[in-house]
Amino acid sequence: AVFQDSQQNSFSPSQFLRRQQVLQLYRKILRAIREVPAEADRCYLKDWAREEFRRNKEATEEDAIRMMITQGNMQLRELERTLKLAKS
Repeated sequence: AVFQDSQQNSFSPSQFLRRQQVLQLYRKILRAIREVPAEADRCYLKDWAREEFRRNKEATEEDAIRMMITQGNMQLRELERTLKLAKS
């Protein structure tokens, strides 16, 4: 079974799942950034996130992608922790 996206790229099932994980992480990060109170910080973080994902867009090495997802999740947790502290 090979999946296709709108640009007609073919993905193996594991690549498809990995891509879903990356997109889900991206959405979670952007959602968390929306909670940042200062607009300047929000803009900076949004640009940073967009650039990070864009820069690694062409990555195909499975282990590298897995590592980047793990790193992204750690950064997301750190952001959420910081936001929680700021609210208390």
